[in-house]
Amino acid sequence: MFPKRIDRRQMERAMRQMGVKMEELEGVREVVIKLVDKDIVIPNAQVTRTEMAGQRSYQVSGQEFERKPEFEPSEADVKLVMEQAGVEREAAMQVLKETGGDIAEAILKLKEKS
Repeated sequence: MFPKRIDRRQMERAMRQMGVKMEELEGVREVVIKLVDKDIVIPNAQVTRTEMAGQRSYQVSGQEFERKPEFEPSEADVKLVMEQAGVEREAAMQVLKETGGDIAEAILKLKEKS
């Protein structure tokens, strides 16, 4: 018959005897998992680090949300848009971010504004 409730200290002692170390990480502000097309963000996550046989693993729990990573245009793209549209760096950067890096669309938008 299984016990109704396992004492946390007994569980930790048994884990240590098997060579498993567990530690609750304090002060975690957020955990970010970066995927190719998005980031999964878990603010104020509860994180437990487990070490067994020289391997570390992390268990993360909390409310997640997704966000698209902000596009960062390359320096070459920024310079090209600046030259072709005749604008300052900040304007070129902003419109390249808005267009997701589409150089032709960025140049057209900037030329329409002037």
